Amino acid sequence: MENQTVMPPKVRWGILIVIVLSIFMSTLDGSIVNVALPTLSKSLKVTSGAVAWVVSIYLIAVSATMLLFGRLGDIYGKTRVFQVGLAVFTLGSLLCGISSTLLMLLVSRVIQAIGAAGLMSNSQGIITQVFPANERGRALGINGTFVALGSLVGPSLGGFIVDYTKWEYIFWINIPVGILVIILSLKLLPKAGKVVKEKVDFPGSVLFMAFIVLLFGALGQVQELGFGSPVIIICLVASLPFFLLFLRREKRLEMPLLELSLFKSKWFTISLICSFISFIAIFCSNIIMPFYLQDALQMSPGRAGAFLSIYPLVLALTAPISGHLSDKIGSEILTLVGLGLTSTGLLLLSTLDAAPNYVVMGVYIAIMSFGNALFQSPNTSLVMSTLPRNKLGIGGSISALVRNLGMIVGITLATTLLYQSMSGKLGYHVSDIAAAGTPAFIFAMRIVYLTAFLICLAGVLITAFRLISRKKEKNRAEV
Repeated sequence: MENQTVMPPKVRWGILIVIVLSIFMSTLDGSIVNVALPTLSKSLKVTSGAVAWVVSIYLIAVSATMLLFGRLGDIYGKTRVFQVGLAVFTLGSLLCGISSTLLMLLVSRVIQAIGAAGLMSNSQGIITQVFPANERGRALGINGTFVALGSLVGPSLGGFIVDYTKWEYIFWINIPVGILVIILSLKLLPKAGKVVKEKVDFPGSVLFMAFIVLLFGALGQVQELGFGSPVIIICLVASLPFFLLFLRREKRLEMPLLELSLFKSKWFTISLICSFISFIAIFCSNIIMPFYLQDALQMSPGRAGAFLSIYPLVLALTAPISGHLSDKIGSEILTLVGLGLTSTGLLLLSTLDAAPNYVVMGVYIAIMSFGNALFQSPNTSLVMSTLPRNKLGIGGSISALVRNLGMIVGITLATTLLYQSMSGKLGYHVSDIAAAGTPAFIFAMRIVYLTAFLICLAGVLITAFRLISRKKEKNRAEV
């Protein structure tokens, strides 16, 4: 890790603004296209199953390259890699906006994702470098709040943009912001320093990329091809040896891409599992809700965006309160209550039908959002508090990777369940929501929400175990 850089308070908080704006943009683009998927499907003349790849491929590419860029940041300087990531992300946004075919859009999304990986994998390391210990937790908490906001404000913002302009602007909006942030980063961020003479584990990186692409690429095609497809089976089976070879290689290296020793900490591992579960559950809802609002309820993108904006609005209002409460009553109890409320919201959303009470639906969304607000910042604090000071940057990269993997699993699980359930209900294979009809979609949506509820409920049990176990540890330490 780079040495602690002493800077005046104004400069430190200016750097944090650069970081959170960049992270907000990159996480925003993981979800901003959700509400535009029906519009993209019609504009590019592809099925709703095929166009879901616009969301999935971004998250897959980010996750596949994040460990590599984290290591490159250690060697070439976190600031340098962060700034290159900013430039690549902004270029990718431009290319997405001028795409005229699904293939071109997917390639552009990969470019955009590579830039995002450069940002995400080095942001927490830069924060750790410039903030002293007594301010670091607060700064990381603010960064975590913007990560959650970026993920959740995307659908509502995308809805307004698509309704009042063209879908291309959901990508072009990044260009002026990206240019501004690049200029600010050149002025404010600490100098990258000298290049460290260490090797990058490119073979390990290739193994990890192959694992991520084969696994999640195959899962993303289940709704189109079915689990019995030879292609799906071959890809799923082939992903396992790549993962095992990657783990074996990382254990033997002195400078690995993935610091496996960190997982020896029980609380670090449990907190990451809780984070993973929460993002699976939330992104099950994120990918389904825009289709429910627009296809089943026939809302315009703008009106759908208004409903989807309830989530980030509640999150933005309550996340700071959550951070304050965690200092007063502890993070463990807040994460338990938070996941409990998220589970409740998911269960309530599973009761929606083709003619819902819109006020009640808004309350259900608000309950789920309030629960997530109570959970995210305290859980991030728990993850980081289990790490030694010289591992905060590495731990932050792993935390970001787990978050993105949770998003991918949530999207993949939701779309797979949705299309399999619609096909089962109708008695024949369907790969398009419009062709399936509203009754079949509502049936399948309920299965998705109930599954997300059960997954989140498992997280509640794990957080309860963490709360009880940590209390016992504290009591033993006091005796």
